[in-house]
Amino acid sequence: MSAVLSGQRRGLSGKLLFAGPAVIASIAYMDPGNYATNIQAGSGYGYQLLWVVLLANLIAMLFQALSARLGIVTGKNLAEMSRDQFPKPVVWVMWCVSEVAAMATDLAEFLGGAIGLSLIFSLPLIWGMVATAIVTYGILIFERHGFRPMELIIGTMVAIIGLCYLIQLSIAPVDWSAAAAGLVTPTLPDAAALTIAVGIIGATVMPHAIYLHSGLTQTRALIRNEEDRGKVLRYSNIEVMIALAIAGMVNMAMVMMAASAFHQGHSDVAEIETAYRTLTPLLGAAAASVFLVSLVTSGISSSVVGTMAGQLIMQGFLHVRVPIWLRRLVTMVPAFGVVALGYNATEALVLSQVVLSIALPVPMVALIVFTSRRDLMGPYAAGPMTRMLAYAGATMVLGLNFVLLADTFGVPIPLFRD
Repeated sequence: MSAVLSGQRRGLSGKLLFAGPAVIASIAYMDPGNYATNIQAGSGYGYQLLWVVLLANLIAMLFQALSARLGIVTGKNLAEMSRDQFPKPVVWVMWCVSEVAAMATDLAEFLGGAIGLSLIFSLPLIWGMVATAIVTYGILIFERHGFRPMELIIGTMVAIIGLCYLIQLSIAPVDWSAAAAGLVTPTLPDAAALTIAVGIIGATVMPHAIYLHSGLTQTRALIRNEEDRGKVLRYSNIEVMIALAIAGMVNMAMVMMAASAFHQGHSDVAEIETAYRTLTPLLGAAAASVFLVSLVTSGISSSVVGTMAGQLIMQGFLHVRVPIWLRRLVTMVPAFGVVALGYNATEALVLSQVVLSIALPVPMVALIVFTSRRDLMGPYAAGPMTRMLAYAGATMVLGLNFVLLADTFGVPIPLFRD
């Protein structure tokens, strides 16, 4: 990397050495929670909620870029910065909220991988969960060998998920004109659509990914001077745009697949298992098999990334590092509890995304505060336009959460009155 920054090594191969942090973070935007909410969006409302996916992805790009900038400029991740800058009571509250979000994240990711494995091998869900736990722990062991092996593993899994959805779109009869209209026409037909929209945002803009990205970049390259820092920031911004654009296209492909396959005649399809079984007679066994491959890959890879983020959050806020196996065990408990108590797995996935969306403003607001401060960021502090866009994104999330909570507790929402 030093050779690239000094100009001794040029070309694409040198720049690719800086790729990795955004690729790892992007897997959080293609986790099984996205599958659950995107299937519900496509089957229930066709292409109408594609604009929510696009908006959520643009917000995600902005905040992941800010998170990477914080790590590169300050050498600290978001959790560490929060611990150093906020009063202790605030830090404890932030840690508690972040831990709940990490557990909700792992619930979605772990259940998704387990559902996929149980369908592929006709296993009870509980055994699918055991298999997912073993595989994810096996991958996490590679973290001991440095960041590059993990980046290559996660990057390969991202490529597999993307390829699966390219195949899906080639099979599904997508109405491309309706999809284009759905991307640029904001509409929320009813309160149920609002719940799904908040779930999409919770599944797309992920709290743990915002924390993790700053940690992945804080010691990524040896920066000797301001010229080096500027180059690393440029490479980081380019990687964020490319990685999250791919993640956004995968999410849009999920919605379009569900809309084309289920909306006409099967609009009640809302569960991953039902979607898989319905795909076979509608689009063929190949489409259903590709769907399962992508789901298992998504569940395993995102569960690995979720554990990495959970470690960073605990270490950053509490200055405590726990063994990987213990962190993996703690975050698995809620998922096993959901299955043991007999809850519907897909409903649990969707509810976990709503929890994430409610927890999301905590790291969003903290990140805006830190990246706007010149005493911390110097000349790399966010400018007026960036701050305006960031506050607009955070306000939108807060507003959607308020409306969702009002609907959940039976408070009338004028927007949806008949």
